[in-house]
Amino acid sequence: MSQWLPPDGVTRTSEIITVSAGMFKGREFRCPAADALKARGYRTAAPTPRSPEQLEHFALGPFMTACDTRSSPTASPSRKRNAPLHDGLKTWSDHGLKMYEAAFPSDPDRPLHEVPEPWTYRYRLPGHDSRNAREYRFTAWGRCLASADGSYRELRLPVHRLNGDLPPLGFTAAVCLVLAEGTPGPPPEHVRIVEFALLDGHTRELFAGSRAQALARYREHGPDALGGVLDGREYRPGSACGGCPYLAVCPALRKASGLLGIEAPDRPRRTWSVTNGRNYQTCPARDHMRRLHLPTADSVEREGAAERGRALHAYLADRHRRRTPRPCTVEVPENWVPDGFDLPDHERALGALLLRRHAAVCPLRCVGNGSDVRTEPRVVRHDTAANVVVIAAPDLLYRDAGSWVWRETKTSATDRRVNRPLLELYPQLALAVVLVARGDLAGALSRARVELEILRPGGADLETIDPFASANRTAAEEVLRTMVADWHRDDHYAAVPGRACKRCEVTRWCSASPAGRAMA
Repeated sequence: MSQWLPPDGVTRTSEIITVSAGMFKGREFRCPAADALKARGYRTAAPTPRSPEQLEHFALGPFMTACDTRSSPTASPSRKRNAPLHDGLKTWSDHGLKMYEAAFPSDPDRPLHEVPEPWTYRYRLPGHDSRNAREYRFTAWGRCLASADGSYRELRLPVHRLNGDLPPLGFTAAVCLVLAEGTPGPPPEHVRIVEFALLDGHTRELFAGSRAQALARYREHGPDALGGVLDGREYRPGSACGGCPYLAVCPALRKASGLLGIEAPDRPRRTWSVTNGRNYQTCPARDHMRRLHLPTADSVEREGAAERGRALHAYLADRHRRRTPRPCTVEVPENWVPDGFDLPDHERALGALLLRRHAAVCPLRCVGNGSDVRTEPRVVRHDTAANVVVIAAPDLLYRDAGSWVWRETKTSATDRRVNRPLLELYPQLALAVVLVARGDLAGALSRARVELEILRPGGADLETIDPFASANRTAAEEVLRTMVADWHRDDHYAAVPGRACKRCEVTRWCSASPAGRAMA
């Protein structure tokens, strides 16, 4: 492997490598290169001052603070969080605390107490190693409990809800090391790691065993995972850019000043997508609670038509991303529904019909090879004029005679058309028009365009939008400004109760809605 090199504009300020267990999760919302830079102690040469948000934006923070206060009312103020809470976050945090207390009642036969200082594993080297480090530190975040004599340690990891995916083995291994060898306190004889869901109080044990078994778990899975964290090279622009200290020097995040038509670089750095914009226009509180990743109601989130649309997109994405691209045909398998989707029979049948309609307009008829296709790529740009990281995920980018084409695919259960301008009806098209018109996707501009494919029972509509037509670009810019302007200057995200509350997936946490008032 070639030498790991940091980007220009950063300076190493420490010989101590500090790794948090969360870095071992390495999922989509994290940036491997940023984690490696942070763990190795790199800082930007000239940090850019950041305007703070007025509300608390860490959804698990208030719950942890409430637990701190409950276990140690006289704890140092430095451990308290002072930013005001949005109404929805307060409701969620209060609910989570009740679930925690019910899930972990006091046990007189095995009393545990919360430790005043989280454990940290430290390993001091006799000299510098290949990473020019003199010391390694591992930390783990959660509720730290121990027996009175310190022979037993337990780490409770708060999560929003449990799903079928276990954390990576490297994550559990790193936490095992922290519990088995971390200080302060004497080495324990037994350790336990358990996840706890604030939504319903369900728990899931990740590890329970002796100190020796915990160390064996780390030796088996930890070193390779640690190498993956510290030697991470992939810059992954996306939601993590909102709080990234290396944004100014990131070689992968492209700048697009003026993209949103807003001039306010001193506002807090935020991320934005068309989905965020739609949520905000419906209700600012809804957008904010979705951004906090508060649990949603499955009855709304996975409603039949929406779930069918997602299943259809997943099926097409799998077909389109094959190494040797082949145009889709009318031959759709009976069991076409991808894993993870549960559709009733009538939605399965409708989905199969719509997929057959897609064959007539499949864009893979225009491509030469796999390099001409980008399936659901992430397009991320930093609008420096607004200080907003804009995130888009086209259904497909494909190259036609050297020009990139942005394709969005929608589905409809009817053949009825809506008499409304396409850029207003589907604002993602407006974002696409502005980006393509700016030459943002590179390639030849001669055939660059934006396409909308609407699959209906009676056939497929294919609309083509010329991004270089002045009327289209002007309309697209106005759509974006209208979506972004109010949100960009909003600091409080007040609820706007109304008819939309009946179809709001986070209404449970909103005291302004009937469902939220019922919980209060």
